[in-house]
Amino acid sequence: DEIPTVVGIFSAFGLVFSVSLFAWICCQRKSSKSNKTPPYKFVHVLKGVDIYPENLNSKKKFGADDKSEAKNKSASPKNSLHLDLEKRDLNGNFPKTTPKIQSSPDLENLSPKHFAERKKDSVSPDSLKSITSLSSEDKQDKLGTLFFSLEYNFEKKAFVVNIKEARGLPAMDEQSMTSDPYIKMTILPEKKHKVKTRVLRKTLDPAFDETFTFYGIPYSQIQDLTLHFMILSFDRFSRDDVIGEVLIPLAGIELSEGRLLMDREIIKRNVRKSSGRGELLISLCYQSTTNTLTVVVLKARHLPKSDVSGLSDPYVKVNLYHAKKRISKKKTHVKKCTPNAVFNELFVFDIPCEGLDDISIEFLVLDSDRGSRNEVIGRLILGSSAEGTGGEHWKEICEYPRRQIAKWHMLCDG
Repeated sequence: DEIPTVVGIFSAFGLVFSVSLFAWICCQRKSSKSNKTPPYKFVHVLKGVDIYPENLNSKKKFGADDKSEAKNKSASPKNSLHLDLEKRDLNGNFPKTTPKIQSSPDLENLSPKHFAERKKDSVSPDSLKSITSLSSEDKQDKLGTLFFSLEYNFEKKAFVVNIKEARGLPAMDEQSMTSDPYIKMTILPEKKHKVKTRVLRKTLDPAFDETFTFYGIPYSQIQDLTLHFMILSFDRFSRDDVIGEVLIPLAGIELSEGRLLMDREIIKRNVRKSSGRGELLISLCYQSTTNTLTVVVLKARHLPKSDVSGLSDPYVKVNLYHAKKRISKKKTHVKKCTPNAVFNELFVFDIPCEGLDDISIEFLVLDSDRGSRNEVIGRLILGSSAEGTGGEHWKEICEYPRRQIAKWHMLCDG
């Protein structure tokens, strides 16, 4: 009787010791983890609210001057983040603020003329050439003006871009005669950093006031980078409308003296792109006995660049239509950074009717983009009513069933 009692006592002590040891190890890991500096690479400041890692904080923050920072310290306790939700409008946005930058006047009081004067003093002649090189057609389109600022923080090795506002945007919605604009920004040529602003509803003069901070970019590499702004209008029921773009080569732009205010005219998106959309190699085979259609997406070549200085990440979406109604859809895998993609992917579609008279196939070549909706590079239609090589290819597979027939096709605009 004594032996089981002793064993039970030792087992109970062992269990208590194991639980205590496990709890102590968890507490040590948690405390050591909290002491480490989090590997933040990117910080987004929205409407003057600094979403900043506490361990990266210093006396000065991006997007605010000493006076505004002193007010924030007196109004709220240290290291606290306070959002006055009652001051939001119906769209959930904060009211328009006028943060001060250094000792300059408020940005709201600055006219485009003042931006231009400041820009002449701080921008190199090479960047000024890009402004004066705008064609008369682009000026007549009146796509608006983008206002933003650039800054480099040497202490944190951080590149800071503030998208202030856009003025004079065209109306993309014909019914309401307004737009729902937002901006996508990419740092070229590597396209590692892709960010976008929030959507502002029903306005042609959107005030974004959003700051994007990129860490780990040495100042010596800034001159090799290019900023690409894409201005779009959100569409709930279809692809977003592209208003235009702005390209900012950073070569010759001096950021060592502090924040630099800039503005650029928004130009048409396709002015620098080649007119060709590329080609697609498709193989088709109609099996009349099983009433199936075999589609093989083989290759794509000469695809245009999705960005001004970046390659596409293409993939192909295949849609099967019966009497203009989509009944099936497939897609290939994404091929990274190439204008000449090799897919070699096979799809088999069941045809709901005898023959191919009411059947058509749509091929959409898209550029994969994790940050937003994928952009259509080119489009191809194969069917009895298709023109050019699309109609010829369809006629051949109808005349020669059970035979695999491959052809190159030129892509058209999506």
